[in-house]
Amino acid sequence: MAAASETVLRAAAGGLRPPRLRLSGIGLWLALVVVVAGFIVPTERYLTPQHGIGYALGIIGGSLMLALLIYPLRKRMPALAIIGSVRLWFRTHMVLGILGPLLILYHSNFSLGATNSNVALACMLVVAGSGLIGRYLYTRIHHGLYGRRATLRELSSEAENLRQHTEALRVLPGLADEVGQSERRIAERALLVFQPILAVIRQRRETRRVMRLVRNAVAMAAARSPELRQQRERLTLAASGYVAARLMAARRVAEFEASERLFAAWHLLHLPLFVMLVIVGVVHVIAVHVY
Repeated sequence: MAAASETVLRAAAGGLRPPRLRLSGIGLWLALVVVVAGFIVPTERYLTPQHGIGYALGIIGGSLMLALLIYPLRKRMPALAIIGSVRLWFRTHMVLGILGPLLILYHSNFSLGATNSNVALACMLVVAGSGLIGRYLYTRIHHGLYGRRATLRELSSEAENLRQHTEALRVLPGLADEVGQSERRIAERALLVFQPILAVIRQRRETRRVMRLVRNAVAMAAARSPELRQQRERLTLAASGYVAARLMAARRVAEFEASERLFAAWHLLHLPLFVMLVIVGVVHVIAVHVY
């Protein structure tokens, strides 16, 4: 049982534990709350795009969106090392990609205006949405938001290592086969664009299913053996942790290849979309001040 527990701990240390809410996740939830608040609160009573704080929000938000260019420039130009590390600007890029659109949404009072304003707002929302998609795909092929890039061979090796340690299921007949079936379901192919999402859905569904089987199997084993009855809680914890780690490993393998290909395609689209946003934004600023 100790060996099984150590296996689960190693899996968790390797990033196979189901994702927890981290600082970046908290930031996204706060941003969502701010957006919802903007729709509920009548901001037009306090902010106007033409002057005052509302005008300033537009200028600041637009400036923050332009500052997003610093990260790709820093990544491709070593001479810019004086302004900070690539990792620092990547983090800053993530923050500005959320903060800039939020300020512009409040600048626009979450409503439509003139044609040039609507086009600029639509382009900004498309770019912001593209950034969120890119962030999601990035975390599927890296060890965390700021970690190194993973490889399919590495993830497959981790999954195989977990399969070789079945101590946690040894006293629970039939569960090893159920876990194997769940792994195959998670690995089932789908259309490229849906593969990462379906892998997550399948992994969560299969984890719930096998966890119920674990609890039932432990209860039956404890009813037959006084020794196992004393170790019931520990056995349930070890088996559940092992199952969760194995199915998470299967999910990461299933979603990795599709996420890698989708991320490559995203790279080709995101920069042109951003350039289009800059052009439309400049036209919007000129139109507002000239006309």
